[in-house]
Amino acid sequence: MNPYSAAEIALAWPEIYLTGAICLVLLFDLFFAEKNPGRTATLTLVVLVIGAAITWRQGITERSVVFDGLYVADRLSSLLKMGAFLFAALALFYSRNYLARRGLQKGEFYVLSLSALLGVLVMASAANLLTIYVGVELLSLSLYAIVAFDRDSGIAAEAAMKYFVLGAIASGTLLYGMSVMYGMAGTLELGALSSRLGDDPGLGFILAASFVVVAIAFKFGAVPFHMWVPDVYQGAPASSAMLVATVPKIASFAMAFRFLSEGLAAQTAHWTQMLAVLAALSVVAGNLIAISQTSLLRMLAYSAIANVGFILFGFVSGTAAGYSAALYYTLAYVLMTVAAFAVILIASRNGCEADQLEHYKGLHQRDPLLAGAMAAVMFSTAGVPPFVGFWAKLQIIEALLGSNHLVLALVAVLASVVGAFYYLRIVWLMYFEAPGEQPALAKGLGLRVVLAINALAVLALGIVPEQLLALCRAVIPGG
Repeated sequence: MNPYSAAEIALAWPEIYLTGAICLVLLFDLFFAEKNPGRTATLTLVVLVIGAAITWRQGITERSVVFDGLYVADRLSSLLKMGAFLFAALALFYSRNYLARRGLQKGEFYVLSLSALLGVLVMASAANLLTIYVGVELLSLSLYAIVAFDRDSGIAAEAAMKYFVLGAIASGTLLYGMSVMYGMAGTLELGALSSRLGDDPGLGFILAASFVVVAIAFKFGAVPFHMWVPDVYQGAPASSAMLVATVPKIASFAMAFRFLSEGLAAQTAHWTQMLAVLAALSVVAGNLIAISQTSLLRMLAYSAIANVGFILFGFVSGTAAGYSAALYYTLAYVLMTVAAFAVILIASRNGCEADQLEHYKGLHQRDPLLAGAMAAVMFSTAGVPPFVGFWAKLQIIEALLGSNHLVLALVAVLASVVGAFYYLRIVWLMYFEAPGEQPALAKGLGLRVVLAINALAVLALGIVPEQLLALCRAVIPGG
């Protein structure tokens, strides 16, 4: 007899659907796409769009904890899942031609991508320490394989090995911190963890929280646990780097929010101090090191480290306003990053990866659309109004000021000023430098239409930011 009701099972439809879809895609690729891998790509995109629709149709408005305290369904989980489905579809759509040109368009890539997405969904609805760990491992193991997907590339193999070794250490660190907390609290449920630990849990908790914060910082790619980020961005195929740079950020936010703001709500004073140091180091080091980069991919990697610092600043505030600002920043950052990588994928040709800054000299003369999209992304990431990145940074700074973190707010402002230099340098290269001898760019109408919509969304969400801001506040309890 089924111990769970139909209503409980219905809450987990996105995960159930995606699990079945992974099996379907795997069998479809085996029997119907051997000679035409593009069919698997098309089916995967259909699966992702249907998954987003299923999540949307659920219409969850109330918080429900089911499956013996393992799973939570609320408005936040619905928003994160729908965003994960849509951004994964966008990333795989952009990657399709790139993978085909390099002989990497294989069914395994799409199965691994869907498996990683399943890990994101599990983490978005985690209500238990075990659920968090299962989601982390499902996501991480899939990403390790995706990074090493190009078997002929020694650089990709090296990047994957570094990522795997450091990721294994981080997973062990997380598991150790969880085990200590379980030993102290006697429960695995996040909802009961905070009350069991009490307001002053002692040195044992500080030790456990330190290990947990280290693991979260690694998953985000925050300093000083960022060593894998530039290697993966530059060493992995650009399509793999795009996946690593975008959708997992949603999972990292979910992990931090469920574990810290919900599971350790009464111990905020302890873990916010740890995050404050990591966030400040990330925004400072990320922006400073990015200035000296000549590779666009490595520059984006250090930019990601700096932007992760801003997301962590939202958690440092320890308030609902800070959490909603961190959520808003996460969604805006993923939207901007997927467009930046799309430009790299489209600009890359056989025998020429568009991964160096010099490849973008005079891009406006060669391809105005690509230059315009990249300029929108760079202006937005730099925090220039009226793009969405400006509002994302502003919300974080306001949350820091509202929680009396004046010094951190000042660090965030100064770091943004420094970061604007290397973002605007890309715009200068595209519009004010001579193009030189560069390979011709392919004309893909579908890709360019979607990229144009993506870039316009970055602008439109900055011109009319209220809707997304209100949504992020509504899904955060107390926001």
